[in-house]
Amino acid sequence: MSAPRIGVSGVVRTWDGLERTGVNSAYIRSVLAVGGVPIVLSPLLGQSYAGRALEGVDGLLFTGGEDLDPAWYGAAPSPFLHTVSRDRDLFELALFAGARQREIPILGICRGIQLINVALGGTLYQDLPSERPDGLDHNASCERSTRTQSVRLEPQSRAAAAVGRASLQVNSFHHQAVRDLATPLLATAWSDDGMIEAVETPAEAPWLLAVQWHPEEMHGDRAAPERGLFRALVEEAARAVTECRAPG
Repeated sequence: MSAPRIGVSGVVRTWDGLERTGVNSAYIRSVLAVGGVPIVLSPLLGQSYAGRALEGVDGLLFTGGEDLDPAWYGAAPSPFLHTVSRDRDLFELALFAGARQREIPILGICRGIQLINVALGGTLYQDLPSERPDGLDHNASCERSTRTQSVRLEPQSRAAAAVGRASLQVNSFHHQAVRDLATPLLATAWSDDGMIEAVETPAEAPWLLAVQWHPEEMHGDRAAPERGLFRALVEEAARAVTECRAPG
């Protein structure tokens, strides 16, 4: 059987005076390392082509990046809100809706967990330092592969099974986070200050897993437990493809 194709949500940026679209290479390397074929899905496709884009993928990875527009969850913008991209929001919300309808396996990372929570009816902290000043510093100023905080995982969860343990030191680079958890989701990992660090769907629902840290930055370490998150997505995508193609 051919390797499953994993759609990877991209960004639009200006580099060297030119508008470019793509994705951080760490996401691509992480998918390749576990046997998936990454397919970059640019926001330039727009929400009208989101469904067509999904026709070519077996699994979907939502990546990090801009803040979500708080209008999506009925909140006024905080003065500490960072850059938002309505075009990217619209595209990824359409991707998510289409993937859920098709029961495509989904993995979310950083912005990805936030987008998933908002898409399903949850809300976000727009800026942790101002809204939870007594909490941990979740936006470390260090190398992106540096493990800066502890995460406790629900032992029987999909997240714990993927990383092979019930606690983990992770890297952390975010100033927004899940506030009110969307009803369809289960929280399955927490930082020491109680912030939600992973969510997933119940076992009977279409496969979905999302984390708040950045596991892709550990791609160079073959023994990194985070590799299991990408492996779980690729294996689930391969399983879904097999089931779809099995004779009736």
